Amino acid sequence: MYDPYERLKKIYECIENIEFIISDSNLKVTQSIEDKIIKPAIRMNIIRIAEQFNKLKDENEFEILEAFTKEDLRGINAVRNYIAHDYDSTDDHIIEDVIRYNLPVFKETIKELLKAG
Repeated sequence: MYDPYERLKKIYECIENIEFIISDSNLKVTQSIEDKIIKPAIRMNIIRIAEQFNKLKDENEFEILEAFTKEDLRGINAVRNYIAHDYDSTDDHIIEDVIRYNLPVFKETIKELLKAG
């Protein structure tokens, strides 16, 4: 069995990857998610985040998952499915919302969980 805190660290790392990609590109979030090179990197990290949450669920790590809202967990999974199954039709505004609103909440929650764990 995999250590759930390692999964949280992977999610945290992916969030930091996205932050780095955006800050290093000298582009605004909106421009970054539309850039031909940057866009796939951001989307792949979002997929990786959702996959780690899914693995926590599959491993019955409900105590950890309770720290996140059900809406946020469903939302990141839905975005993952859009990216993975309908890549060209994924609305960039949804990706922008995830980056601006969901990822900072995930990051702060994970930081607190890692301190407590």
